[in-house]
Amino acid sequence: MNEQAIKQAYELAVERYAALGVDVEKAMDLLAQVQLSMHCWQADDVTGFESTGSLTGGIQATGNYPGKARNIDELRADILKAVSMIPGNHRLSLHEIYGDFGGQFVDRDQVEPAHFESWMQWAAENNLKLDFNSTSFSHPKSGDLTLANPDKGIRDFWIEHTKRCRAISEEMGKRQGSPCVMNLWIHDGSKDITVNRMKYRALLKDSLDQIFEQEYTHMLDSIESKVFGIGLESYTVGSNDFYIGYAAQKQKLVTLDTGHFHPTESVADKVSSLLLYVPELLLHVSRPVRWDSDHVTIMNDDTMDLCKEIVRCDALNRVHVGLDYFDASINRIGAYVIGSRATQKCLLQALLEPLDTLRKYEENGQGFERLALLEECKSLPWNAVWDMFCLKNGVPVGESFIAEVQKYEAEVTSKR
Repeated sequence: MNEQAIKQAYELAVERYAALGVDVEKAMDLLAQVQLSMHCWQADDVTGFESTGSLTGGIQATGNYPGKARNIDELRADILKAVSMIPGNHRLSLHEIYGDFGGQFVDRDQVEPAHFESWMQWAAENNLKLDFNSTSFSHPKSGDLTLANPDKGIRDFWIEHTKRCRAISEEMGKRQGSPCVMNLWIHDGSKDITVNRMKYRALLKDSLDQIFEQEYTHMLDSIESKVFGIGLESYTVGSNDFYIGYAAQKQKLVTLDTGHFHPTESVADKVSSLLLYVPELLLHVSRPVRWDSDHVTIMNDDTMDLCKEIVRCDALNRVHVGLDYFDASINRIGAYVIGSRATQKCLLQALLEPLDTLRKYEENGQGFERLALLEECKSLPWNAVWDMFCLKNGVPVGESFIAEVQKYEAEVTSKR
């Protein structure tokens, strides 16, 4: 795109927003401070480097688009290529199964920070910060129950695994000078009617109590609920109610995955309620076309509402924005770029709202004026501001990233 045309459109946008009391430069500065936590598992369909077994625990990656990452070097190369087309400085979220195991089998209750040493070095060299996830699925001891398993041997195995993941997260946070956010999600549940729900939830609570006994200063714990898992449809031990209660009591972060709720629920509406009781939130942003289908995030109403609610709550410093989708039906690097940029576009539009005026209308009971301005905001020239944000950050402007992805596919991924 013509740089002069981008600048001219931007200057007009600055004037238009200024008339509404919106500081465009401030909005861009705030957007630049939001570090998306990109998910490593988009590049290889949640395979990891531990084994070649199939996914379990209700995890599915649909599609078989050619060129997925097959090893740690290809994964890192793909991630860096995606990052080069996303404005700003960001983070990378790793699952435990993505450790650098050197070709050796390391069971999950034996994993150590040393297995992520090369990741920490690589991240530092590439100006990325790391976040982390324990991995309870796709393992011989996963079954239907992990931390809620009545079998003490299996339960202790997963308790030890999760403790070690927290230790790894602590080391990552210490090394990078920024807290590593560790997400804890388990698939535990039952396919059919469960008559002893309290038993499994009591076991899960006890497991969590043991896991969180050790206090750390360089990592943050976040716990994630789900409505149900595929093959575990009737009962989920770690429900939304369970984790909200636990997080409020223990002052842990709550993870809101946009695909983990009923289709008619507003995830955006949960932000203001939860932030009154828990210190911070972690988002896993995806697009649930059919419940938790994990389609690539786009600039739709759900994502827009979520971003606007964060800004309206003045909570940018209390919400960690992570991505969590894995689409194997299209170019995987392209999926990274589309979803990341779409999330940033939604955040930018939220930051460009004339919030002071809208709040004043609301306080004065001026419902017509509030609704009218909200509608007019939809056609304001936010896209000119977005183009300038990309230009300033040295990444492709507009649709020009499509050619970049195609070139990488022709030269790299198509040859795998």
